[in-house]
Amino acid sequence: MMMQMLTAGGIEPMTDGLRTADDSNPQGYYELEKVKDLEKTPDKTWLRDARGKAVKIIAFLMQHLPETLNYKVVFMNRRLDEVLASQTKMLDKLGEDTATEDPRMRELYIDHLARTKSLLRYRPCFDVLHVTYRDVIEDGSTHADQLNRFLGGRLDAQAMAAVVDPELYRNRS
Repeated sequence: MMMQMLTAGGIEPMTDGLRTADDSNPQGYYELEKVKDLEKTPDKTWLRDARGKAVKIIAFLMQHLPETLNYKVVFMNRRLDEVLASQTKMLDKLGEDTATEDPRMRELYIDHLARTKSLLRYRPCFDVLHVTYRDVIEDGSTHADQLNRFLGGRLDAQAMAAVVDPELYRNRS
């Protein structure tokens, strides 16, 4: 949803289109395969080409971003039960193991999020706006305005708010 909002507002997404829309994410994934290599490869020069664009990066990989660049981070917070339910459904559809129901997985995820938020708070290369998924669903206009201000005030906030689709909020806790 956030990548859709940013795109509608006028920010070009960096995506390769390899992962296409499906039942789990009918609006698409807006992913870039290079992002998955952030922890594995020392070559991160492609990040310079991302200036002014939107790049979707999962929380785990934030620690691998070089401090030589500055980042505007929109950190999407979502209730853990909802995240795990969504992951379980997606893995079930793919026929993969659903270890997301394991209580240890929950604790690892909680610990990981705490460490990631600390990293974002203390590394000076990050300027962060925390956004709560449920709040955006409930009041897209207010959050589109907030995003627009955070990102410099040149986006189309009305277009951003218009793409918020409460029907896609299917894993509520």
